[in-house]
Amino acid sequence: MAVKIITDSTSDIPKSVADALDIRVVPIYVRFGDKTYRDGVDIDPVELYRLLTTLDMHPATSQPNPEDFVAVYNECCCNSDGILSIHISSKISGTYNSACLAKKSLAKSCSIEVMDSKFNSAGLGLVVLAAARKAKCGGSLAEVIAETNKAIAEIKMLGMFKTMKYLARSGRVNKTIASAAHFLSVMPLLTFHSGEITRAGFVRTVTQGMKRIIDFVNNNMPVKELSIVHSEVPNDAARLKECISEFVPEEKIAISQMGAGLGVHGGPGVLLVGIRT
Repeated sequence: MAVKIITDSTSDIPKSVADALDIRVVPIYVRFGDKTYRDGVDIDPVELYRLLTTLDMHPATSQPNPEDFVAVYNECCCNSDGILSIHISSKISGTYNSACLAKKSLAKSCSIEVMDSKFNSAGLGLVVLAAARKAKCGGSLAEVIAETNKAIAEIKMLGMFKTMKYLARSGRVNKTIASAAHFLSVMPLLTFHSGEITRAGFVRTVTQGMKRIIDFVNNNMPVKELSIVHSEVPNDAARLKECISEFVPEEKIAISQMGAGLGVHGGPGVLLVGIRT
């Protein structure tokens, strides 16, 4: 038996990759009015962006409840040498806290560790992949935790958002700043610092934003692994990969679609990278 790796759907790990590495993904909830959807189960990115652009109401998200984690932990305890549950930064979501509450209720029946990745999306995904690969190679729970901590310390992120409208609606950024950005026709660049989302500047065009992202990667070479995540801009993601592959081997670069759990807040047009150095 191996250590079981569990994460949440904000990791934006493609299902095929999660299945191959035996990663369990607990979905975030997305709510449109009185309708609730499980990210990646009841709603996919295509349907999310259709609803975002056609409905007047703005959706909300909520973390999995402790019972969701208890159910998954109970299922995994029987056929594992322990569980490592890795989640979106606790400074921007209550998911980590829900997982911790679930762990407490099962402390006597299973060896469970819960970790705050300090990232979301591509950053969280890279952390989870590092843990899953170590677990698949037969690493003990302590060894997998050590590899996870190492990955967290080596990961950086930078993302470009075509609009701040959805970030403002969801309360992720100040509405005054969002209005000013719209008035000035600029797009924000966002990054992570100590688990919190912070501004890294503004650009006026997608081309300028992509150049900033390319420079960001180039300035952090050598890169062990790189993940590109986008929301409804596959051509931009492919173009970014093509540019980055001039100095990062193509086999180290992955592209995935941003799930509904984060797409609610970013809206269409997000392009971001996570790198492990």
